[in-house]
Amino acid sequence: MKDKKIVPLPKRKRGRPRNVDKAVNSPKHYRTGDVECIDAMVSAFGKEAVQSYARINAFKYLWRAGKKSSATKQDIQKANWYMRFSIGDDPRKSP
Repeated sequence: MKDKKIVPLPKRKRGRPRNVDKAVNSPKHYRTGDVECIDAMVSAFGKEAVQSYARINAFKYLWRAGKKSSATKQDIQKANWYMRFSIGDDPRKSP
């Protein structure tokens, strides 16, 4: 298995880590042109609906964490990403 590339980001408020795995934060397969899927979802369904979806999706990632070979850490990182998004803290944006 190849090592995942860690992309350094500027220091963030509230003690967040400086490195974010691209496969978690902004995967290429979730983008069409300049639009990410989650942004299209907000546009189509509204922010509150997508925040509810994000909480449910976080549950899914925690549920399956450890059940796929060597993907436990990434599943937990994805759950964290969706929980942050669910409270209006978009992990893709720097302060």
